[in-house]
Amino acid sequence: MPSRTTLAATTAALIALAAPMAFAAPVPKPAAAQAAAWDTDRAAAAYTANPGAVTASGSENAASGPGAAADGNGTTRWSSDFTDNAWIRVDLGSVVRVSSVTLDWEAAYGKKYVLEVSRNGTDWTTFYTEDDGTGGSVTAHTYPQEVTGRYVRMRGIQRATPWGYSLYSFKVYGGEPAPASTTRTNLALNHPAYGDFYQHAGNSPAFVTDGGWPADLKADRSRWSSDWNANRWVGVDLGATSRIETVDLYWEAAYAVDYRVQVSDDNRTWRTVYQPSASEVAARRADVKSPGDAVGRHDTVQLPTPATGRYVRMLGVERRSFYNPAPATAQFGYSLYEFQVWGTGGSANAAYPALPKNPGGTYTTTFFDDFTGSGLDRGKWRVVRTGTEMNPVNGESQAYVDSADNIRTENGALILQSKYCKGCTRTPAGTFDFTSGRIDTNTKFDFTYGKVSARMKLPVGDGFWPAFWMLGSDVDNPDVSWPGSGETDIMENIGYGDWTSSALHGPGYSADGNIGKQQTYANGGRADQWHTYGVEWAPEGMTFTVDDRVVQTTSRSKLESTRGKWVFDHDQYVILNLALGGAYPAGWNKVTSPYWGLPQSSVDRVAQGGVRAEIDWVRVEQKK
Repeated sequence: MPSRTTLAATTAALIALAAPMAFAAPVPKPAAAQAAAWDTDRAAAAYTANPGAVTASGSENAASGPGAAADGNGTTRWSSDFTDNAWIRVDLGSVVRVSSVTLDWEAAYGKKYVLEVSRNGTDWTTFYTEDDGTGGSVTAHTYPQEVTGRYVRMRGIQRATPWGYSLYSFKVYGGEPAPASTTRTNLALNHPAYGDFYQHAGNSPAFVTDGGWPADLKADRSRWSSDWNANRWVGVDLGATSRIETVDLYWEAAYAVDYRVQVSDDNRTWRTVYQPSASEVAARRADVKSPGDAVGRHDTVQLPTPATGRYVRMLGVERRSFYNPAPATAQFGYSLYEFQVWGTGGSANAAYPALPKNPGGTYTTTFFDDFTGSGLDRGKWRVVRTGTEMNPVNGESQAYVDSADNIRTENGALILQSKYCKGCTRTPAGTFDFTSGRIDTNTKFDFTYGKVSARMKLPVGDGFWPAFWMLGSDVDNPDVSWPGSGETDIMENIGYGDWTSSALHGPGYSADGNIGKQQTYANGGRADQWHTYGVEWAPEGMTFTVDDRVVQTTSRSKLESTRGKWVFDHDQYVILNLALGGAYPAGWNKVTSPYWGLPQSSVDRVAQGGVRAEIDWVRVEQKK
């Protein structure tokens, strides 16, 4: 469990310390005792709720009252009365920034429910929505939403069983933001933190200001961790212009060899106020150990001259190297437990900005192709070639080429067709036995948000892998790349006649860990019949459809609360392709020979020239 401050349902010992009020303020400790506690686990002031701080709409019986979800006992539970609209609420005693909520469900869990926050116990704001719950332990992180309040509740919408809602524990984490100060203090504590790319929701930038870090600077808790790129940053909003004297960085073992401390007035234009000396960089660079032996470090950065600004960040320049094993080395991301900014000024009113919202308006077609021309319209589509526009991926067997044998229009449809010729196709990326077609709208039509759809008929057979999907337009930027660019799989089929899949890929939810769903066709339909596949892409989330039937809904809020960064607020482009074999088919059909994911029976069909995907039309609609 991360060393964040537990606001509700911690341990019986902490509860015993609580004052009679519904939500106890921190209990002061003698200086020596406090120092001893901080030696083992440095954290912000400890809050706790006693069971009396928790109320509910009702309970099954007196033994399963709401306090049982906050008594620190994992075997006792709150059980609601048998109604869908039951709720449980904790009073935190003061307004705090909530960083996460953990629900430990008993077998009678919520199928649909929301988590809400309120300053007054009357006006509520939803910060997490669950529409397909499966019980167990659920942790909803709030980053990058602004979730501050005194009260937090779980409000049920639909039960998963005929019984009520039943929770072993209802835990709330967070802390009071540092207020404006005229004396030197850590102005960053529990303030909004920002960054670019991070590994997953459990390692978001929010952790660097939560007041928690392990004494050994090694344990895996309460930390920001970037993806594996040297050009990454993390910073904090102090809430108001401040005088900044010192920055303390508590690093995990994956620390920065070289970095910059920068300040800004607007979170856009940055001024460097500190960088390590060449000798310091050399010494840090020479400290190479195996991951198991490496520990973190504490950098106290005393600015040569106090700086003035509202925002402060650490910009990584060079990552630490590790033996992997010796003498070979490897580099990972940056990993920072805590980011402290010492000085005067600041404001507790610092807040995360509101997330983007759907602007409204009426959908208008902005891109359409029904392939009725004599050939592919290259004003709309780019032909992708293996070894030129892209390199081989996913262990697939084909080379993409620019040939009418593989890409053509025919009877008002686009044909993507695979061909086989042993060792016949030479490309800058190698020699291939198969060719196929791939086209996209990159540089022709890149766009943000809208309805994207296509009518398609697919080949059925083990290892045939047609896809209709989108990639972030910045995928070729080395500071972004995949999966930071985002990938939206509107339709993928790996040769099975009765189902296709949809998915989202991004940092913390890529490859086999994607956020996806399978769909089985209605009324006995099959992939080799005509069907319309689509997605409605909005700032709030994605809704995938097959023949206008919703097959997957993924909200931005739930994705960022539980998986990782939402990377779909910028341009993407449309892709159509027909692949052969590779990781996804092989994961299902377990074929390894004669090609990975592609059995001999499918090779024979390709050799006979009968494997192709057909696309009737492609449409993009956007709100204007």
